[in-house]
Amino acid sequence: MQFPIISVIVFTPLITGMLILLMNGERKTEIRVTALAASAFALALSLWVYFTYDLAAGGYQFVEKYTWLPQLGISYYVGVDGMNVPLLLLTGVVMFTGVLISWGIDDRPREFFAFLFILATGVFGVFVALDMFMLFFFYEIAVFPMFLLIAIWGWVKTREYAAMKLTLYLFIGSVIALIGGLAMYFASGLGTFDMIALEGAGFTLAFQKFWFPFVFMGFAILGGIWPFHNWSPDGHVAAPTAVSMFHAGVLMKLGAFAALRVGIMLLPEGAKFWMPWVILLTIVNVVYGAYIASVQTDFKYVIGFSSVSHMGLVAMGFATLNREGMIGAGVQMFSHGVMTALFFAVVGMIYDRAHTRQIPELGGFFKKMPLVGLAFIVGGMVSMGMPGFSGFIAEFPIFMGVWKYQPWIAVVSGISIVITASYIIRIITSVFFGKMPEQFEFGDEHHEPIGDVTVLDKVAVIFLSVILITVGAFPSVMVPLVESGVDNILRLLGGA
Repeated sequence: MQFPIISVIVFTPLITGMLILLMNGERKTEIRVTALAASAFALALSLWVYFTYDLAAGGYQFVEKYTWLPQLGISYYVGVDGMNVPLLLLTGVVMFTGVLISWGIDDRPREFFAFLFILATGVFGVFVALDMFMLFFFYEIAVFPMFLLIAIWGWVKTREYAAMKLTLYLFIGSVIALIGGLAMYFASGLGTFDMIALEGAGFTLAFQKFWFPFVFMGFAILGGIWPFHNWSPDGHVAAPTAVSMFHAGVLMKLGAFAALRVGIMLLPEGAKFWMPWVILLTIVNVVYGAYIASVQTDFKYVIGFSSVSHMGLVAMGFATLNREGMIGAGVQMFSHGVMTALFFAVVGMIYDRAHTRQIPELGGFFKKMPLVGLAFIVGGMVSMGMPGFSGFIAEFPIFMGVWKYQPWIAVVSGISIVITASYIIRIITSVFFGKMPEQFEFGDEHHEPIGDVTVLDKVAVIFLSVILITVGAFPSVMVPLVESGVDNILRLLGGA
């Protein structure tokens, strides 16, 4: 019997979260060290799975299946393929760097890290689930701690509103998707939630056309699809830094991945019928999201709306239903996840020291924290899709796939690249260069002079930056892996 490495990755955060809750809340250093050790362990295991996945064999590997409730056809069934292995690694990366960035949290760190780790278990579980019931089960585990993390540790001005808005949107979306999932369970006649079995259930064309929008859009709400996206920037802005990193870096990928796994892969004919309409929504996501980001003055809102725009590219890539678009979307999920984790980490570091996120009030921060400035420039290059960075490896195939599908859509969506470049350059010049306000440089009765970030902060931003550069400079570390996952999706789509 093989070592159950996937289960160990999934449940390490949950067990650690429970152990942290049992610790003495006053022993804050021990709590932080425990959280860091557990996140490093989960990251190491996810790296091991990533680099030992057998590309030649392809398909689902590291599979574990245990019958849980046979009367209802429910099994604990997990495994990874080329599509979700990068997402497993992404979750490990964001979890590890999130702990580093959160080292300074002094308000109930025991509960903070416990809830963050329970959230991580839900995320890991969704990405590896091969049983539809388990996917929904982990999906709900991922949503609920987010409410507590934002409502308790978030930005005082909007945290209760943002937490409630986020939770209601995501629960409503998941209920809509669950109804579609139950319809598939009963219509299949197989009496199982096994998604591999349901792929061959042979649902009628009429059934697929009717139920596809329920399943796809129910999950796509978490992916930030327009017009159900506006929970996302508010949630980003209200959340504490590590939670923003999880929210934009990983949680939005949950929606996109589940929409692909349960929507497109189980209802391929329904996907073909509805995708022209979905792709029209994603055009609005991509262009409108970039434009709204460009007119924001709050640093965190810029990154929040930027996420809506870039997640639109993920949905657009999937909506092409062709090889190039889907490979790009698969890489974009990973690239965008690391990039936004880096962006929100940088915003958090600046806000912690300046106590403002208003871009016109900031300036000259490169002088005080040069490494953070360099990290933001790396993230900016990724966001703009510059060659040599992971954003190019992701976005270029998406636009190729979109052009193949319909050239005018690629042309219209391409406007977002120009807009993205404009707001990234504006932030770099306004926040990191130019003259630093005197109260930040020399201090006054309200401010200490701005200093550099901690060693742990530097480790986090260097780690995230190196990943973005590595994937951009050496695409072969990820693209063939994603391509093997896409081949299976195209097989289900009948070679579409």
